[in-house]
Amino acid sequence: MNYSREELIHSEATMNQMRNAIFHLARFMDKNGVKDLKEQLRRMGKNIAKTYAKYWKPTQVVNTGNLKDVITTIYQKVLNSYVSIEIDDIGKFIIIKDSKCALCKYHYEDIQIAGCEIIIGMVSELISLMNSSSIDPSGVSLEPFEVKESRSYGNNTCTHVYKYRVGGLN
Repeated sequence: MNYSREELIHSEATMNQMRNAIFHLARFMDKNGVKDLKEQLRRMGKNIAKTYAKYWKPTQVVNTGNLKDVITTIYQKVLNSYVSIEIDDIGKFIIIKDSKCALCKYHYEDIQIAGCEIIIGMVSELISLMNSSSIDPSGVSLEPFEVKESRSYGNNTCTHVYKYRVGGLN
């Protein structure tokens, strides 16, 4: 059965195959001396966002008023996760805790990278794409900062940290 990308986005497929593929890919890349695996996974997430945005966006503009709702919606609709979000207005960080991260279900002793590096690349890019034509002075842009904790490292949750900026998007 062949599905179009739009049909796949609206389907409720599991993440098992993607999660397994990521860790096989990480092992393969590590074995073959590929550098900057974290950046490679983040770039993969950004590319996923570019395709996804052609078919679905939770809103047209992400600003300080709807930021938490948009992030919550992305995690729910795309990753089937319910997350807690903390915004650090002083350091300009967004900290997201995900106890059921779709890409980091298992702890892998031989892997030194979190699958959710893809997620932080995807979420930040999706928000950037939503704001790409916005002139809203309260518009928000995100940059992946770090995966602070990951279930693939043996932690109980995955903690995704983004650096954010308000205004000056274009």
